This record gives sequence, C-alpha cells and structure tokens, in this order.
Amino acid sequence: MKGILGFEHGIVQAPLGPDISGPELVAAVANAGGIGLLRCPDWECPDYLRELIRKTKTLTDKPFGIGVVLAFPHDLNIKAILEEKVAVLQLYWGDCSQELVDDAHRAGLKVVPQVGNVEEARKAVAVGVDAIIVQGHEAGGHVIGKDGLFSLLPRVVDLVGERDIPVIAAGGIVDARGYVAALSLGAQGVCLGTRFVATHESYAHPIYKRKLVEYEKTEYTDVFGRARWPGAPQRVLETPFFDDWRSLPAGENEVNQPVIGRSTIHGVEKEIRRFSGTVPNMTTTGDLESMAMYAGQSVGLIKEILPAGEVVKSLVEEAQALILQKFNNATT
Repeated sequence: MKGILGFEHGIVQAPLGPDISGPELVAAVANAGGIGLLRCPDWECPDYLRELIRKTKTLTDKPFGIGVVLAFPHDLNIKAILEEKVAVLQLYWGDCSQELVDDAHRAGLKVVPQVGNVEEARKAVAVGVDAIIVQGHEAGGHVIGKDGLFSLLPRVVDLVGERDIPVIAAGGIVDARGYVAALSLGAQGVCLGTRFVATHESYAHPIYKRKLVEYEKTEYTDVFGRARWPGAPQRVLETPFFDDWRSLPAGENEVNQPVIGRSTIHGVEKEIRRFSGTVPNMTTTGDLESMAMYAGQSVGLIKEILPAGEVVKSLVEEAQALILQKFNNATT
C-alpha cells in the first residue's frame, strides 16, 4: 500500500466540522502515517487558527493539513494557513481558483479540493491541484454531489489520466474492503469521515460517538442548517428526532426555533437552535438527542470506538492481506 503526497499511507482523515477533528485526532492520524486534516472555523479568525496549527505541531512532528469550506469567509484564514506552512490545504464547497493554487504552491503547500462531479474535477485539474478527493453521495455530513462513489470515481480517474494527480475516494468507506474496492477503481487513497468521528481522539460528544455504533441507517436531507448554509444538503443518522421532523416544511429553518443547547466551538460560545445543523462536541450541553448527527451510509459497519492510529494501521494491514488473499488467489 503506497502513500500519496509524500505521506506514508494513502489514508486521509476528513476535516470534520465544526471542530470534531481537532489537534488530538489530527496528530494521532499523522503519527500513524496518515493525512490528518484540521477543520478551519467558518468565520475569519487568523490568530486563533495559528494557535490551533501550532498546538497540533506540539503533538506531532509529522506533516498534516487543514480543510477550508470556501462557502464561508476565509481570506484571512487562508493567509494564516499559508504562513504557518501546514502540508496540505484541503478545499470544499467553492471555487478552487488558479490564484489560490498558485499562492499555496509558492508557500509550499499541496492543494487538494474535494469534488462531487466530473465538471468540478475538470476545473481542479485545469488549475494544477496536487490531488483530488472524489466524494460520493454516500458520504456523511454536507454532500455536494448526487452521484454514487463507484460511478463517479472511475470517471474522474479517467479524466485525470496520466497526470500525476492522485485521486482519493470518499463516501461510505469505513474498512479495508472499501479501501481495496476504491483502489480497484483507480483511486490511490481513501478519505474517511464517519470512521474517524468514532475514535477516542475525536472531539465529538460521547453520545454522538455511541450513536454511530448503535445506529445503522442514514438519510440525505436538507432539514438542518437551511439559514446558515443554504443549498447544502447533508447525510445524517436516522435518529428518532430526525424521523419526527424529516418532512419539515420548505419555508422553515433554524432562525425562529428554540435554543436547545450550548456549545464552545473553536473557542467561541454558541447557542444551538433546533435544526441548526451543529453536531455535538465534547463541550455541548442541552438536548443532544435533538441535534444533527452526521454519518455516512456505511455507519452500520462501525462496531466500536477505536484509537485513530489503530484505524489507520488496520486499514493498511487488512487491505494488504485482502489483496494478497483475494486477488492473488484469483489470478492463479
């Protein structure tokens, strides 16, 4: 199992919002040879961001990256990220411009956008990105595309062709079987979100983690966060709360809803209104059962909360064993 982008392994830990992939999780993944990604706040806070990056550097001497959602204010944040010289700038939900790619390359960062269709991938190739994450409809959290991973992935692989741009598969991958399946379709790496939420080092609330083990069904919806992030559907756990409200009328959103809890997110105290789409982190109090809980379609395969380093190690070792057992035997 070869690495990508200069990292030991082709395992990417998705930038889990709003602050679920904090320094502890990212460092654990980096120390295991994977690509750990912090999640940039959705507001301009360059000084805080520098502290976040520097704290992560105290926990690992390995390279890591940070994910930025381009739908939110980000210019000052990206300037701070480039100055702090993390290894990878991961981008999502917005235009990955030539200027941004050039600025990042001058600062020595690799640029890795996440795309949900072939057209986005084509634009990314044109501006000279270093790798592309292809997100299938199976993914948890905010999902930009409508295509399933296994129909979209080979099309992007064909589009990239002989160029030295690794294609990374995302969406519904939680174990070595998914990893090997993605490799067989031409991916050079995989990006996992839900599996890394359900780790010891993730900053998700213990109740959220427990539900990822207990629940098996998810739903693609737009019930959560309509005002804060319009036009950004998401995949969530099918909790009793969601079942009760899955048919929320189109004109309704979180703005006029009651406050159901509070949370400290990236150091800022926040009220959580019903339908706001804020997943519970370690600091969250209130009616957690009524909050959004993002998860990918393969959540039913997650049976326990594990150390993040063990997730990386088992993915690599089990994938190697699977390839040797299944595919070598099949060709003899």
